[in-house]
This record gives sequence, C-alpha cells and structure tokens, in this order.
Amino acid sequence: MSLTDDERRKRLLFRSWHRGTKEADLLLGSFAEASLSSFSPADLACYEELLEQNDADLWDWMTGQAEPPAEFDTPVMRSLRAFRYTARSA
Repeated sequence: MSLTDDERRKRLLFRSWHRGTKEADLLLGSFAEASLSSFSPADLACYEELLEQNDADLWDWMTGQAEPPAEFDTPVMRSLRAFRYTARSA
C-alpha cells in the first residue's frame, strides 16, 4: 500500500513526537511541525530515513556533538541541525 504525501507527513509527525526521550520528542516534534508541510517527497524520504536511526546517534548529529555519516548529511539533516527549539507557551 502506498501512502500519500499527506499521510506520510502525519505519520512522520507522530513518530517525531514519540521517540522515547523527552528531549528528542521536543526537538524532533517541533522541527516536524515547523518543516514537514514544506518538504518535497524526496525530503520526506530523507526524514523517514533519519527517524529510522538510533536515537543516541541521531541526537548527537542533531546537537552537533558528532558529524552525521555522509549518507545522512543531507539538506534535511542540515535544516534539522540549524533548527532552534522554542518552548511553547502554556
């Protein structure tokens, strides 16, 4: 079964908010909310691949503690690294 881009965006948004650690949830969920609507199908595929990675590795890449491997050094990863989390107002 093939998903539409909008269905992919909904799944990616859910997966971004449910990573397993609060820090990753906040960063990835906020990034997804801000970015997914403008992602092309190719960008969605890149983001899907990123979310398949180990949380500890992904966290290190996102926060600049480690450089991502060449296959993950994509425009989407660079956007994620440049993203600055802002707390929501209560």
